Amino acid sequence: MYYAQLLFPDFSLILCGYLVCRYTALNRTVWEQVESLTYYFLFPVLLFQSIVRTPLDLQATSSLILAGLATGLLAIALSYALPWLPFIGKRIDRREHAATAQVAFRFNSFVALALAERLAGPQGPQLVAVLIGICVPIYNVAAVWPMARHAQRGFVRELVRNPLILATASGLTANLLGFAIPVWLEPTVNRIGAASIALGLMAAGAGMRFGPLARAKVLAVCILGIRHGVLPLLALGMSRAMGLSPLHTTVLLAFSALPTASSCYVLASRMGYDGALTASLVSLSTLLAMLSLPFALGLA
Repeated sequence: MYYAQLLFPDFSLILCGYLVCRYTALNRTVWEQVESLTYYFLFPVLLFQSIVRTPLDLQATSSLILAGLATGLLAIALSYALPWLPFIGKRIDRREHAATAQVAFRFNSFVALALAERLAGPQGPQLVAVLIGICVPIYNVAAVWPMARHAQRGFVRELVRNPLILATASGLTANLLGFAIPVWLEPTVNRIGAASIALGLMAAGAGMRFGPLARAKVLAVCILGIRHGVLPLLALGMSRAMGLSPLHTTVLLAFSALPTASSCYVLASRMGYDGALTASLVSLSTLLAMLSLPFALGLA
């Protein structure tokens, strides 16, 4: 019940986005523009601010970073191994798999930062920002590569145009160089960050759709099983293997059970794939996170 109360504000915003999109004049056309604004401007500003806000102590967080990376890399390996697994591989369309494999390991950063302070106190946002900063480039490389290969598009070009990678790289560089956001600019940046979380969560709700799942049931079960079942167990194993503190364990377990990134279907569509199936997986992942987050946090 405690974790359900912590998660309620954020999932209520997702529900609001769904209801507003379905039952008012603010339909899908409007929310597509909101997604673009959030993805290309608001959220990169929030990500940059979260990373540069406090000087990084890489030594103190090294075990958390390694545990997060190891958990993510295992999830990437599992998701891309699916077409070669006995009895499963022959039931999976390779092109659909290339577009949707990212759902198994990418995460919704809006939800991560929204939950961070309530779950882990004042240190929470920075610890989550460090994980985002380290994992986003690797996860985006893993997401873009198979789609670029299947679609025969420029892999490097797709990476350098990704706003989250640009914000992460610039934020880490600025932090390590000792840059701080000027005091007079902080209120504006804080307001942009707050807007990005609220709009990002509502946009995730507005984008929920489930119809295309019927044609790829095996793929959906495997991808979402990794995202919401296997990943929290891997995170728990990594936490114990590396002797993480209770605070770092809570952050890692919450991080492992997040809904997948709402930008998964934006990326799939932008690279010429059928975004509807990816959007359906994102939608179901958002709902499943209401169960996987309390489950993972209960393991802590």
